[in-house]
Amino acid sequence: MTAFVFKARILKKGRRGGICRSSAWSEIFWPKSAQAVRHYAAECSIHSGDKKARQTPVNGYQHPNYTNSLIEFGSPRELPRSRGWILERQIPGFADRDAMGPYPLFACRDWSSLHVDLDEIKQELISVALVTDPFGDYDEDYLRLCFNDVVLPFKEHFVVDLNRRPIDSVISAHHRRNTEKVRQRVRVERCAKPEEHIDEWVGLYKNLIRQHKIAGMAAFSRDSFAKQLCVPGIVAFRARHEMITVGMLLWYMQGNIGYYHLGAYSEFGYELRVSFALFSFAIEHFAANGLRWLNLGAGAGVKGDNTDGLSRFKRGWSTDTRTVYFCGRIFNHARYEEILKASGLGFTKYFPAYRQGEFS
Repeated sequence: MTAFVFKARILKKGRRGGICRSSAWSEIFWPKSAQAVRHYAAECSIHSGDKKARQTPVNGYQHPNYTNSLIEFGSPRELPRSRGWILERQIPGFADRDAMGPYPLFACRDWSSLHVDLDEIKQELISVALVTDPFGDYDEDYLRLCFNDVVLPFKEHFVVDLNRRPIDSVISAHHRRNTEKVRQRVRVERCAKPEEHIDEWVGLYKNLIRQHKIAGMAAFSRDSFAKQLCVPGIVAFRARHEMITVGMLLWYMQGNIGYYHLGAYSEFGYELRVSFALFSFAIEHFAANGLRWLNLGAGAGVKGDNTDGLSRFKRGWSTDTRTVYFCGRIFNHARYEEILKASGLGFTKYFPAYRQGEFS
């Protein structure tokens, strides 16, 4: 019988008699079938992750209201064990359905149970594709257990370690100089009630769409933003010049991590380079309020080579990078091939292949 090597969290008895996990992955050599390995992992994850996930407040990308804000692109489906959310969609021209992770990333409360959720989908869906949270509790081996077909390093997200002191030491000299100049001309503040600033935000975001020719999921509608601005964990900052809003940033807080969500500026805001004042203010705000990390996201485009202007801008605030992965799994291989053949598409690296060009 073949011996499988499976990486799992060590379970140990907690102080109050409960089951908890150690922080390290351990290799378990088990002369069982792959199906038995999955069953064992499921039992471990159910007991170890359940209590922790229930006790942690749900905010930001983990909250069901965030996925619900994307309902224009699919039907939200909960993954009950990991407590993550995906979007089910009908495949154009077919009665079949597949799923994708929310934009811009998939986050869940208990990563150790994700493989169980995916196994239980069976053949209800044709496939699923998503981009992982850079602060998710997983490693690449575990992702390959969850996603049999595609696991690729996708992009490097710029992150800020807020334990670094003084906080100014993480910011490049170039960014500090620009920040000092801009702060003399604008006032930056946190919005007490982000939902009350929807008109300002939508106006600025329309300018962003025009500037960068944004299409697809990132071209959020007003209805979507109305929901996003009410998701628990939302934090909004705005910069004003002579009482006129010239730029805004949206963030989500999850636990001790702040996730930069979106930023948008007026034409005059671009001229002022108001983004420097906004990001500086946000970093100082989150550091003063006890957050441990900030995720600034990645650079522009899908190449992920970090040589574009947005990457240079984010690098100037960051202390490190973290990899996000593009992951895909086919639940029904036979039907996947039938749909691909019927679609008349040739070879492509796009996944799922039958959706090639959907957002172009």
